Amino acid sequence: MGWDGPVPALTTTRNFVALTFALNGFLFATLVSRLPDVRSELALGNGSLGLLLLAISAGSILALPSSGWLIERSSAAAVVRLAGVLGAAGLAIAAFGAGVAEAVPPTAIGLFVYGIGIGVWDVAMNVEAAEVERRLGRTIMPRFHAGWSIGSIAGAGLGIPMAAARVPMVLHIGALCALSLVLLVWAAGSFLPSTPVAKDRAKPVSAWREPRTLAIGVMVLSFAVVEGSANDWLSLALIDGYDARHWVGVAGFSVFVCAMTAGRLLGPVLLDRLGRAPVLWCTAAAATAGILLVVYGGHWSVVVLGIVIWGLGASLGFPVGMSAAADDPVRSAARVSVVSTIGYGAFLAGPPLLGQLGDRVGTLDSLLAVAVLMAPAALSVFAARPAAPVRSS
Repeated sequence: MGWDGPVPALTTTRNFVALTFALNGFLFATLVSRLPDVRSELALGNGSLGLLLLAISAGSILALPSSGWLIERSSAAAVVRLAGVLGAAGLAIAAFGAGVAEAVPPTAIGLFVYGIGIGVWDVAMNVEAAEVERRLGRTIMPRFHAGWSIGSIAGAGLGIPMAAARVPMVLHIGALCALSLVLLVWAAGSFLPSTPVAKDRAKPVSAWREPRTLAIGVMVLSFAVVEGSANDWLSLALIDGYDARHWVGVAGFSVFVCAMTAGRLLGPVLLDRLGRAPVLWCTAAAATAGILLVVYGGHWSVVVLGIVIWGLGASLGFPVGMSAAADDPVRSAARVSVVSTIGYGAFLAGPPLLGQLGDRVGTLDSLLAVAVLMAPAALSVFAARPAAPVRSS
């Protein structure tokens, strides 16, 4: 991107990119808030629900490798709009399949289409965010991801009364998908214009042969499991492990998202002052401690503290990985696509594996497996150190 416009225009773009992140998180949390209903309406166990959620990751994994190619040959704005249509349509179909048809096949098809849309949307908005970050000349990527978290808070917050009131999923999810799509199309209109120079110089295929890019991908994968396990299983773990009511489980997930949001809002200050590696080591330790408190806390005060610490620990790994992948603007779309593809492997393997483990040892105890992944995360954070200073122009 060779854009060189005035600061006010860049500020406007920053705000609309943040809205794009928020809408992505809003739709995801809307789905998460109704997962217990999906499980009950389809009469699924944890293992079967995990396999059903695999459809989302399968769609994303298939679409992610081509995301960089699409962005370089059109624009981040065009790709975000296309992805938004797929994501909203897929989620609405899934809501119909689970809430009206009460059948697994249409639900799985909808989640698969949603996975394609949400994955491509994720890459495009991160590429745009990285460009804005470079233009501003300071770390702000975690705050964009805080926008995702704020959207998640809104989605989960709205989902609590919807679930408690037993509002039909197709009505709840369908209406919010339509509204989100309208806002997304509007927001993408303020993205930075792409230039032929960036497209001509990009070589996406070579990014798969770069050791640093692959190492960043491993780090992102580890942190994605820590974040994704809370998204998929925290509410169910509280319901199953502590005999909590449905709304209490969803509220626990909301506490996690609030803590993660706080970490992402405050994180840039620490990252600019201390550097990426030291901060990421601290977050890895915090995530491990938080999970242990949730599993072994026993009392709600300890469990809530564990959720907060877990959320803080999960807050920075994914956004810092996106920034690190896009340090060099020449091939940022290709590298972000590669790292996202590797990271989404967590969402491909995580739900079914944790679901199967949960059927054997219990949903709550299965979360202990997630803490183990902080070991490879701690070893791979060196790759996130800037390859070159962030440039502004």
